[in-house]
Amino acid sequence: MRTLGVLGGMSWESTLIYYRDLNRGVAQRLGGLHSASLRLHNLDFEPVAAMQREGRWDAAAEQLAVAARGLRDAGAEGLLIASNTMHRVAPTVQQACGLPLLHIGDAIGAALRAAGLTRIGLLGTRFTMEQDFLRDHLRQRHGVEMRVPGEADRATLQQLIFDELCRGIVRDASRQATLSIVDRLATDGAQGVVLGCTELGLLLDPAALPLPGFDSTRLHVQQALDWMLDDTLRGDPR
Repeated sequence: MRTLGVLGGMSWESTLIYYRDLNRGVAQRLGGLHSASLRLHNLDFEPVAAMQREGRWDAAAEQLAVAARGLRDAGAEGLLIASNTMHRVAPTVQQACGLPLLHIGDAIGAALRAAGLTRIGLLGTRFTMEQDFLRDHLRQRHGVEMRVPGEADRATLQQLIFDELCRGIVRDASRQATLSIVDRLATDGAQGVVLGCTELGLLLDPAALPLPGFDSTRLHVQQALDWMLDDTLRGDPR
């Protein structure tokens, strides 16, 4: 088993899912009392969230880079950023630590290709929906065109992610509001929908959506398990 470094805490609610499912996945694949060989750096999210709001992405990149180098020095052989939004700085972080990076966009893209879908609705933070780092990655590397909700719906998602899900609050009213956003994406021609925020799986079951649903957190975990355990995938995942 290869040792995986996890940059978490953004938020810890979704990092908890990563930690649990990586360990469960290793146990299921290897049996017995096996668990995942991990190095975890759980960042304090408040300063990182402030950097996001203020557009100080270079400062956020440096904070994650320092943590990534620490994971490398502690024995990590590969790196996972447990956040869609913070893939905004993934190239800088990967370059700073020199570890193979398991990019969440590649986990999503592989699943979409396998499903034969090319026009996909994207739910996430404002940063993920409005900036091009994830959308361009999916288009250029996987041939997928991402469609985002309208301005009011993007504001709704931003609010419920940061004010509710990142704080462990799951409300049925927010679930219904998000399902309505999915319906509007379907009307706009989306063939499926990506839960492109690692907390959205707390709110929505991708199997219960009116469109084929793809939970980025679950897909990222499966990518990591393959990298940790499958000899045929033990190369640079980029």
